[in-house]
Amino acid sequence: MRLVSWNVNGIRAAIRKGIDDYFSSIDADIWMLQEVRALPEQLPKDWTWPDGFEVYLHAAEKKGYSGVTTLSRLPMEVVQTGKPSAIDPSDSEGRIIVTKHDDVTCINTYLPSGSSGEERQQYKETWMDEWRKFLQPYLKSASPVIVCGDLNVAHTEDDIWNPKGNAKMSGFLPQEREWFTNLLDDGWHDVFREKHGSGVKKYSWWSNRGQARAKDRGWRIDYFLLNEAANKFVTDIRIERQGGLEISDHAPVILDINY
Repeated sequence: MRLVSWNVNGIRAAIRKGIDDYFSSIDADIWMLQEVRALPEQLPKDWTWPDGFEVYLHAAEKKGYSGVTTLSRLPMEVVQTGKPSAIDPSDSEGRIIVTKHDDVTCINTYLPSGSSGEERQQYKETWMDEWRKFLQPYLKSASPVIVCGDLNVAHTEDDIWNPKGNAKMSGFLPQEREWFTNLLDDGWHDVFREKHGSGVKKYSWWSNRGQARAKDRGWRIDYFLLNEAANKFVTDIRIERQGGLEISDHAPVILDINY
C-alpha cells in the first residue's frame, strides 16, 4: 500500500502546474492533501480527480483558506472531521479528516501556523495540545493507524537548514519542539527519521524567499506518524523534492507499507 501526504498550497494552482502528472507517476493508493484552499464547486469545470478514487474534501468555512482532502483507491469510510475542541469545535478551518480503509485508519491533518503573530501562536499551541490528546486513544489500537500532514513544526536541528537562525521562529520554538518530543514519547513513530537516521537533513518545505528552494534551505514539517500496529509494516518512506519545486512550496512525502 502506498500513501502520500502533500500540502499542495492551493489545489487550483497545483492543477495548473501539473499535479495530475504526479498523481499518475507516484501511483499511490491513498492521497492526503492539505491546504487545498477550495470548495468542490470552485474546482476547474474541465478537470476531475484521478479515475478510480473516492474523494472527500473537507473545506474551511473561509473561502480560499486551509482545507484538507483525502483520496482513496480502496473503499473509504469517513469517520469524522475535526476533533474535540474548545477553540474550533466545528473544525471551521478544515484541518482534520479521519478515514478508514478496510481496517487501516488515516488521520489527515493540517496543523495551524503561528507565524502571523502572538495571538495566532497561542491558538496554534492550544490546538496542538488538543490534537495530542485526541490522538492518544489511537495509540492503543490493534489495527494500523497512520497520522500524516503538514504539522508546522520542525522537531530537531536535523529537520531545519538553519537551526540557530530560526530558534525564535514559529515552527521551531523550544516549546513546539518539546511538544513534538512528547508526542513521540507517547508512542508515535516518526517514520522518516527512524528510517533515515539522525544527521540526515531532508526537507519538505521551502520559503519563497532568498532562493531557499533552489538552494535546498528548508524545513521538514510534513510527517507520517504511525502507531505500533502500523509501524511494523513500513517498507520505505521518501520525500519527492521535485514536487516542491514544480507544484507547491511543499514536497510530497511518500510512505510504502506492506499491508
